[in-house]
Amino acid sequence: MTYDLGDQAFTDPDVTFFDRHPGKPVPMELAAVVLYPTDLGRTRHPLIVIEHGSWWSCIDRAARKPTGGWPCKRGEGSLRSYRGYGYLATGLAERGFVVVSISANAINAHVLGDAGYLARAHLINRHLHMWQQLASTGRGPLRGTFVDPRTGREVRPGFRGRVDTRNVGTVGHSRAGKGVMWQASDKHRSEWPRGVRVRAVLPLAPVYFTPPGGSDRDTLVTKIPVKVITASCDGAVGEEGVQYVDDVEGRNPDASHESIAGGNHNHFNTRWSPGRIGGEDDAIDPCASKISAQEQRRRTRRLATAYFVETLRPSVDE
Repeated sequence: MTYDLGDQAFTDPDVTFFDRHPGKPVPMELAAVVLYPTDLGRTRHPLIVIEHGSWWSCIDRAARKPTGGWPCKRGEGSLRSYRGYGYLATGLAERGFVVVSISANAINAHVLGDAGYLARAHLINRHLHMWQQLASTGRGPLRGTFVDPRTGREVRPGFRGRVDTRNVGTVGHSRAGKGVMWQASDKHRSEWPRGVRVRAVLPLAPVYFTPPGGSDRDTLVTKIPVKVITASCDGAVGEEGVQYVDDVEGRNPDASHESIAGGNHNHFNTRWSPGRIGGEDDAIDPCASKISAQEQRRRTRRLATAYFVETLRPSVDE
């Protein structure tokens, strides 16, 4: 199931262009794929939001090659990176979670530096705000927007009273790994929408960029659990993301790290993997312990599911 409110549905005064119109707010898309338990039952299900990192935003259909820019030009289609975590979302939905994987192509095309991490955090908060409205009142921008992508027909799941926005987990891959740390940090938690509480964070192969002389306060998470997952053959960002755990040593007993031996950066996202337009294998070469994309995703799904089951504790109707 998907929803798409438009390629330029949301602007934030703090998220501005770095290129074409410096200082002008960037119109961002509000689009996502949603997986949820087959039977929502009578219980309230924890909500997990997944955000992808920096990649191509559009595809030239005729040339079959990726391009930049946003929104996509005539003859181009969006590269839907947000649909690259279905293997993970499916496993989580089977364990009782409502999972929303969101698109961030406008940010990739037009926002750079620390502004990009702020933008990713604010985009997550916007989706959480819409879900809080839907879950509590059955109204808001998401009402009537859910579609079955196979048929194009409207879907009407009964989410009102069935999604627990005070029991939220976040997953961010690559640059979005720093984005979810920013959104969950002690410094920025006051920006969470009313009625929303994030209780667990999972950065997946996250970047760790702190400029010389810069502060790490924007990404310090000491009050809620954090689990950083990296890959030993990651040729894009390495395993520097473990620094998020090191930064809070002695201050957050629920911060941990796990490395997937032989994994690379792009195989966490099926749309970035070889075989797709714009996909590539970024593993360190040589990397003697390299594993297959399927095995990397199997291990990721197992680790992430176990983590969120432990931290968010979904209940299941008897």
